[in-house]
Amino acid sequence: QVHLVESGGGLVQPGGSLRLSCASSGSVGSFLIIDWYRRAPGKQRESVATITRGGDTRYADSVKGRLTISKDNDKNTVYLQMNSLKPEDTAVYYCHGTTLTFPPSDYWGQGTQVTVSS
Repeated sequence: QVHLVESGGGLVQPGGSLRLSCASSGSVGSFLIIDWYRRAPGKQRESVATITRGGDTRYADSVKGRLTISKDNDKNTVYLQMNSLKPEDTAVYYCHGTTLTFPPSDYWGQGTQVTVSS
């Protein structure tokens, strides 16, 4: 059974930085796609960053240039470096992975709270 555990959230001032981590109990290489999602109160869930098994990345327009997704296969960990944070970035952030198995399966972490406020 695969478990994803997020960490690194917290309270920061606007313009600050955080680095979120998503540790997998299994191999990160077993995922075709790993995403970071966020959900703010009263808003729809939003995918903010995606990384493929091959290392290609995609970002939501709202976070381009400020957030960077990466992974370390040896550590079985996915990261989300968050810079120049804005109050509108406040949300619970979740990592999500889709396996390359057939049929495919997807897994969710429990989330980590990010609050950007002065």
